[in-house]
Amino acid sequence: MSKTRRGALVAALAAGLVLAAPAAAQAHVGVSPDTVTPEGSAVLAFSFTHGCENSPTTALRITMPDGLTSVAPTVDATWDVAVERADNGLVSAVTYTATTPIPHDLRGEVTMAVRLGEDAPETLAFPVEQQCETGANEWVEIAEDGEDPHDLDSPAPVVSVSDTADAGADAGHGEHPDAAAESSADPAPAVGIALGSAGLLAGIVALVITIRGSRRSTR
Repeated sequence: MSKTRRGALVAALAAGLVLAAPAAAQAHVGVSPDTVTPEGSAVLAFSFTHGCENSPTTALRITMPDGLTSVAPTVDATWDVAVERADNGLVSAVTYTATTPIPHDLRGEVTMAVRLGEDAPETLAFPVEQQCETGANEWVEIAEDGEDPHDLDSPAPVVSVSDTADAGADAGHGEHPDAAAESSADPAPAVGIALGSAGLLAGIVALVITIRGSRRSTR
């Protein structure tokens, strides 16, 4: 294979890896819905599509922000639930421990019903510690005024308090809608995965073309 063809192959594969990088960079814990009405209630779904590197997820510890008057974690067969309470009796943190570790390449989700008080701030951040068989991820960063949350390396899931919230979010005693569950993962990971797949495909196509060209030149 000529140096020119080798250079083209390396460039094509490098481009594929660069496009694949967002898939890892954008992977984090998302929350749905991400907007709730003032003094309203909602069933929040926290989801993830990754572990710690390649290590399965064993638990999620979610810290509650100020401004919530009640928190009711959902119980199901996938997670054991442990609730921590502050001195005032309100829930301060909830730990969901997986009955079976969630493989790093599968999606996991936990849910809880919350109700907002009249003193709830305009933004509610829920820092999450993602524990794995090996290692842990701390999703705790909160964007400052004027800062783009997408620029953060380890953003905490954030819910906005606004009158423009989807009416379906105000579901204090209802069940979490299937549509919301399907969309609970932040869209950014999906975009990153799509770009990564396209990049890898481009690299593979370049490899095939280069190999075919090399074979023709040796005949």
